[in-house]
Amino acid sequence: MIGFATYFAVACFSIGLILNIWRIRFAPGVVDRILALDTMVINAIALLNVYGILVGTAVYFEVSLLIAMFGFVSTVAYCRFILRGNIIE
Repeated sequence: MIGFATYFAVACFSIGLILNIWRIRFAPGVVDRILALDTMVINAIALLNVYGILVGTAVYFEVSLLIAMFGFVSTVAYCRFILRGNIIE
């Protein structure tokens, strides 16, 4: 039963990634693209966690924590660049 649930979750998160790529391509503004990239990072983290459950190892959970930290920092840096024109004051 857990196998079916994990494969269903992989399918749902993959569809979410495809929709995020579509949103990045056809977004009307820069803010929409930033939000789509942030959501894309969250979907990638979820896919890594589900794959870690399928494989049965904890390495993928640690990798997902690293990606979460980089995703947060990159989103904040990109937003500051859009708002102020520079990242470091």
